[in-house]
Amino acid sequence: MTAAHDHDHDHDDHDHDHDDHSHPHAPVEDHDTVTEFHLLEQALRELLIEAGVFSAADVQRQIEKQESRTPAMGSRIVAKAWTDPVFREKLLSDPKPAITQLGIDVANTPALQVLENGSGVHHVVVCTLCSCYPRMILGIPPAWYKSREYRARVVREPRVVLEEFGVSLPADTEIRVVDSTADLRYLVIPERPSGTDHLGEDALAEIISRDSMIGTGLVTPGR
Repeated sequence: MTAAHDHDHDHDDHDHDHDDHSHPHAPVEDHDTVTEFHLLEQALRELLIEAGVFSAADVQRQIEKQESRTPAMGSRIVAKAWTDPVFREKLLSDPKPAITQLGIDVANTPALQVLENGSGVHHVVVCTLCSCYPRMILGIPPAWYKSREYRARVVREPRVVLEEFGVSLPADTEIRVVDSTADLRYLVIPERPSGTDHLGEDALAEIISRDSMIGTGLVTPGR
């Protein structure tokens, strides 16, 4: 994997070699690719179990642990950041220790950087080479995140792609596309919508969507 890097590709003066489409968002991933990945994973897992590196029970425990991680964990983190300025500063400066304070285990996971949307800047996350994703706080990535089309197009024409997700930003908003890697993952703190000052952390967590923490969605009070 290459190192993480920012893209400011909010321009439409590129030549595109992909077809036009009318999908409301980037399509799901190529099923042939998924099948090949699953077959390779299964073969490697069976070889490692046979060699005694770990047992089938160990694999099952890890699967159950991963399945217990959902976007609700990320929503808790964002809601805390919205309501607690001290926590927010810690989260932005040193994310993993701050998250650990909430009882969320992020030990032995890739480095994490937290970015904030608002004030004329909007971040959106992609993994241009595969599907690196902050699974430790958001769970399994959505299919569209892993699709070739999303990975290519959001770098070239982020404003267009965001509009297909229903995110229309002011023309003067700077869009920053950040590239997630095997060594560095991202969490986006979406902009807190107006009219939510009366809501506590639990109520705020309910309106924070997975997509808003990737940057392909906005938070609305009526979600």
